[in-house]
Amino acid sequence: MNNMNFSPFKNLKHDLPASIVVFLVALPLCLGIALASGAPLFSGIIAGIVGGIVVAALSGSPLGVSGPAAGLAVIVLTAIQDLGFEPFLLAVVIGGLIQLILGFLRAGIIGYYFPTAVIKGMLSGIGIIIILKQIPHAFGYDADPEGDMNFIQPDGHNTFSELSYMLDGITPGALIVCAISLAILILWEQKFIRNHKILSMVQGPLLVVLAGIGLSFWFDSLPPLAISGDHMVSIPVAQSVGDFFNQFSMPDWGSFANPQIYVVAFTIAIVASLETLLCVEATDKLDPYKRVTPTNRELKAQGVGNIISGLIGGIPITQVIVRSSANIQSGGRTKASAFLHGVLMLVFVMAIPNVLNKIPLASLAAILFLVGYKLAKPVMFKEMYRKGWSQFIPYMVTIIGIVFTDLLIGITMGMVVAIFQILWKNYQVPYTFESDEMKSGGPVRIQLAENVSFLNKAGILNSLNSIPDNKHVIIDGSRTKDIHPDIIEIIEDFKANALTRNITVESIDVAGVKMENPVGEFERVVKEVSGNNAMDTISKN
Repeated sequence: MNNMNFSPFKNLKHDLPASIVVFLVALPLCLGIALASGAPLFSGIIAGIVGGIVVAALSGSPLGVSGPAAGLAVIVLTAIQDLGFEPFLLAVVIGGLIQLILGFLRAGIIGYYFPTAVIKGMLSGIGIIIILKQIPHAFGYDADPEGDMNFIQPDGHNTFSELSYMLDGITPGALIVCAISLAILILWEQKFIRNHKILSMVQGPLLVVLAGIGLSFWFDSLPPLAISGDHMVSIPVAQSVGDFFNQFSMPDWGSFANPQIYVVAFTIAIVASLETLLCVEATDKLDPYKRVTPTNRELKAQGVGNIISGLIGGIPITQVIVRSSANIQSGGRTKASAFLHGVLMLVFVMAIPNVLNKIPLASLAAILFLVGYKLAKPVMFKEMYRKGWSQFIPYMVTIIGIVFTDLLIGITMGMVVAIFQILWKNYQVPYTFESDEMKSGGPVRIQLAENVSFLNKAGILNSLNSIPDNKHVIIDGSRTKDIHPDIIEIIEDFKANALTRNITVESIDVAGVKMENPVGEFERVVKEVSGNNAMDTISKN
């Protein structure tokens, strides 16, 4: 497909239905994250609207969807408790300014350094978490808010213990709604539906929501199956236009002198930027057209979004993989789908909040089950296993870390494993060295590789120390182009020590080799971690 075909107007028939699904998925998440953050519920709606309209308009991401993120909930909760809500909004504004500066400083380059195995582990881990977190909502047990993604939950339980507590709080009506919703979604995934000229025009998730609203009205007349408001979407209802706009808040400008404001702002900026860059990388991998998002532009868009969100009473924004993947799975093709989802949220929250408040959370749980399954399909585990342990281990570590801690810690665990593998690889192969030569009467030859970095120190030092006394050693750097100063120092130290051990050392082209520069070494390590095309991608952005 050529670039001209990615015009939002030409793809509206794909983007509009996708935007409806994203809106339905995002609405309860915005409310749930605001609740988990200790912020007013409407602040989550504001963040969702700004993330859809403002960030989508400025972003270069074709399929990414932004809004309030679960990964910031604990930070926001603590900040609001320590500062108060209005001073916290000032920290959001300043955090947005910091993100904007990071974008101009081209800090978005960091997004290209995450290994593919870790990114795929993030997608699968989030898919598993979505499924586990939605099971209680499917049974009508809604003690924890939508959007909570951490292992330890706000009520002190964890993801798995919540599955046992839910058995004491089953709501029959909600369970029926979820079962019917899942049946509709599975039916709508069948080929005969997707190939049908008329039925394929209707999104399965939209049918699910309409069915859920209809069933909730019907169950009101059947007391055993009635679904109370605690198990529904819960949007604050304004009695007038003026009342609606009264729900917006302004920052406390008098808090500029409070140093804690800047600590919170910096924390928000760094965590929100990392989450966004991770989601950008993951979204680009899910994009069926494999487009590449300009990460520096994304940081700028997120910064402007957070500035505006903080100015009008919203909580912080990041790009969110749950909404982005729902957008992709629903057939979205351009950023018009993300923009329209923000418009829909604004219009519907203003015009028909009472209707939206009749949507059972069990219906939305069914939709998220499908999103989660498509992110964590068993075929992905098989694919990563076939690629070997170097890919499978960081993939699995990332998944386990996300499921049992949270998103950022899980990603960090996967990155540590991936970096350790690179260190181990460099420890093993910075040179060629035949240990059998030490047993013969001939010289011991160490052939240095083309690039020898500081990461090779341990391997070279270990090999040099293993050479017995009374040997002739040849250190050959004739093929070497770049060598780190630390390696030169190790070789010079070995030469000095060799005099005490009756070892003669002959070095070939080692002293004359070009000393490695830090930037060149950094780029080389990046290529090993992220793939050989990483720097090419970076240079284009």
